[in-house]
Amino acid sequence: SIISEIEFAARHTNAPLIAITGSNGKTTSTHLTHHLLQTAGARVGIGGNVGTSFARQLAAGDEFDIWTLELSSFQLDNIVSFRPRAAVVLNITPDHLDRYGYDLDRYAAAKLRIGANQTADDLLLLNARLRDRPEVANLRARIEFVDEQNFPHPDKLDLNGRAYDLRGTAIVGPHNRFNAACALRLALEMGAQPDDLQAGLRTFRPVPHRLEPVGELGGVRYVNDSKATNVDAVKYALLATPAPIVWIAGGTDKGNDYAELLPLVRQKVKALICLGVDNEKLKTAFGSLVPCHEVRSASAAVQTAQSLAVSGDTVLLSPACASFDLFRNYEDRGEQFREAVNGLT
Repeated sequence: SIISEIEFAARHTNAPLIAITGSNGKTTSTHLTHHLLQTAGARVGIGGNVGTSFARQLAAGDEFDIWTLELSSFQLDNIVSFRPRAAVVLNITPDHLDRYGYDLDRYAAAKLRIGANQTADDLLLLNARLRDRPEVANLRARIEFVDEQNFPHPDKLDLNGRAYDLRGTAIVGPHNRFNAACALRLALEMGAQPDDLQAGLRTFRPVPHRLEPVGELGGVRYVNDSKATNVDAVKYALLATPAPIVWIAGGTDKGNDYAELLPLVRQKVKALICLGVDNEKLKTAFGSLVPCHEVRSASAAVQTAQSLAVSGDTVLLSPACASFDLFRNYEDRGEQFREAVNGLT
């Protein structure tokens, strides 16, 4: 039989597993859950679609009381008996559709396989928007729906009868408040105490390439959001970034529909810098709204942005596309962007 590495590795540990998936936010949520549990005193490992592979760590003899795993749809496609003690599906929005015959339902079904083997003893958090998906009715887990609209206050997060203070933390924007709520609930399920979780929120640091501030020059802020490789991720980035924005986007298109971004671009973006080999789709979508400039390197993108931005602007790298036309991966793209900004500052 053909099984995923996650399935193979899970057969070689008895530690309870926390599994986190979603089109967007899963890396931040995985790192935050791991950090919260560490702060609460748990011996917790991290792996899956982030860092060193789960199987490699187990083969090296690493063992923890709890494992926190980020999972992609690719990894979930070939599980058989994989059963997390607690899991979450943060969201399902169009991404990787080229792998699933451009069928969102097939992609969603792959994501929801995270709960396929859970029982009533296991917790499954689902974004409330997934409530009516047909696969949910067949799941046997203890399901809790989490509504993104339930966390409107920028300075606090109300969860399970406790108000967590977000002032001075790195939890910025409504999408990250939702991610934090899911991470907190997972940590509570594993026995963490609220006071320890509050301490963990205060000491958490953002993961690189996700709305990462990388410099400021002449009153212009530069933000690296290279991990935003789909339209929904860019929507969250634009919502969280103050206008005016010089937006850097482009790369390998994954079947994107940019219609959802048009109102935000009209409202907040002053110029678009297209960083890709083929930028025609971006120019067609946004050329009538904002000036478009084409470049072929991160350094050229930063130099062009510097010439366009004035004090009070934000230069935002949030590509909406994969990176493989000009870069090794999204990390390479983000690191080259950061280095180019460092060259200015």
